[in-house]
Order: sequence, then C-alpha cells, then structure tokens
Amino acid sequence: MDLLDIQGLTTHFFTRAGVIRAVDDLSLRLRKGRVLGLVGESGCGKTVTALSILDLVPYPGKIVAGKILFEGTDLRLLSGEEMRTIRGARISMVFQEPMTALNPVFTVGNQIAEVLTTHRHASKKEALSAAVELLRSVGIPSPEKRLNEYPHQLSGGMRQRVMIAMAIACKPSLILADEPTTALDVTIQAHILELLSTIQAEMGMAMILVTHDLGLIAERAHEVAVMYAGRIVEQADTVELFANPQHPYTRGLMASIPKPGEARRKRLRTIAGSVPQLHDLPKGCAFSPRCDIRTGKCEMGPELVEVKPGHLVRCWEAK
Repeated sequence: MDLLDIQGLTTHFFTRAGVIRAVDDLSLRLRKGRVLGLVGESGCGKTVTALSILDLVPYPGKIVAGKILFEGTDLRLLSGEEMRTIRGARISMVFQEPMTALNPVFTVGNQIAEVLTTHRHASKKEALSAAVELLRSVGIPSPEKRLNEYPHQLSGGMRQRVMIAMAIACKPSLILADEPTTALDVTIQAHILELLSTIQAEMGMAMILVTHDLGLIAERAHEVAVMYAGRIVEQADTVELFANPQHPYTRGLMASIPKPGEARRKRLRTIAGSVPQLHDLPKGCAFSPRCDIRTGKCEMGPELVEVKPGHLVRCWEAK
C-alpha cells in the first residue's frame, strides 16, 4: 500500500482578480522510504501542494476537491483536532525560510521541546534533554549552549538545521521539504541536503522534495513529478525521466541546465514567454503559448496518460 495517495487534489484561491487555480486535479503516489521530487518554476503550485497535504492552505485558499490518503486515511475527512495529532508527528515539514517559520520570542530548545511535549507527552525536562540530542544529530556544535539561544542568534544554516531537528523529533513517516536550501549559500546548501538525505535514509522516512532545481532532483529523488500552472505535466522514475523526457516543458527545463565543459560565456537556453496567470489560464494546454511544437489540438487540454509503465505525460505529442 502507498504511504501517500493523492487523488484529484484541487486547491483554489478566491480573490478579487478571480479564482486562482493553484493546484488543479493533481494526483500523486508515494511509497514508504522513497523520495519524490516535485519540480517546476516559481508559482506553479508546488508549495501549495505541500501545504494542502497538511491542511495549512492560507486564506483565501481552499481545497475544493480531491482525496489525500495517508496510510489509508483520507486526511480531508479529519477534524482540525485530529489533523493536529498528525501534523508534526506523522507528517512534518521543513519550510523554505526558517527565520519566518521559527518563533523569534522562544529559544530553539523550547521550540523543539514543544513538539515532544505536544505529540509524545514528554515532561519538559525529558523534552529538553531530547532536544539536545536532536540538535547534536543534525550537526549543531555545542548543542547544550544553542538550546538556550534564539533564532536570530543563529546563522541561516543553523536555523535550517533546527527546523530539521523539529521535523524529525517524532520520527515521522513523511517529511515535506519545501525548497529547504533557498536562502542559504551554496556550501551550506550542500551540507543541508546531505543531512536531509542521510536522515531520510537512516530513519526510512518518505520525503517530498519541493524544488525548482532539476540537478538536485537528479541526485536526491527516486521519482520526479514536473508541475506547470498547477498541474502535473510529467511524472516518472528519475532515471527514466532524465533519459527520456517527453513533455516539451520538461525538455525546456533540462536544456536550461548548464552542461559540464560548455563555454562559460555561452548563453543558457531559456523557455520563451512566461508562466501564465493562474486566474487567466489559456484554453487547453497551459504550456501551449510557450511551446514550439504546439498544434491546433492543444486547445483541447490533454489528459495525463501513461506512455510507458510508470511514465505519465500530459501532452498530445508524447510517444
């Protein structure tokens, strides 16, 4: 049985400008211990997908359709209180910017301890002792000292390590990592990603890695789902996707990656045009205005079809 089975998830934002279709009829499956890379440009719906899983979609957003089956239970049918027992305990999230995710008026020790007192009913003393070990496990030096410091006293890399410590405190089955290295310099990014991968493998957790970086996906994910304008346009095993990309958007993303040995001054290839406004999507395939192989048929939006076992594509030209 899949750990996570999302069926037809649709999340809209109801604004004065119109209905923003942030996630539109999205379906995904994830098995235990696997890493799924969710990739696409900014604004394509990746973060909203992760927030929808945890029922944390901000106002004026609302999940309007679909099922989110986690360990066989549809999370959409649970009450707010029932979701709070899952959120942070069985499903955790590492947010993109830890400075805004961490509470600035509480020490990092108290924030980690709160996870354990809330979900594991540990005493404050037990929770603080466990917090020291968690900080040590994510590579923070002098954890006893850091326990009593506030988020602003830590570097960006250390704050992200604190977020990871909080995320793994209850040994969840699933971690949602939303662009976990965006605000960090390149060297620290590598350390954080290696740490996440090591912890994920050692603890046997599944992970959804949200990113716009296909190179990162190639190194860290077992499977890839490519999003565009709120929809999955291609999904496959990582090796298969990189060897045989079928959707023109996927090909465009791959063509924009710098290649080893290319002249340093050579201009990178880009995808023409820009991402459409989600409240004013083009008719049919949302990518068609930017696509160099579009035909009249593209005005009728293609469905996500299996072109090979396990390889799904939303394109009329896929073979």
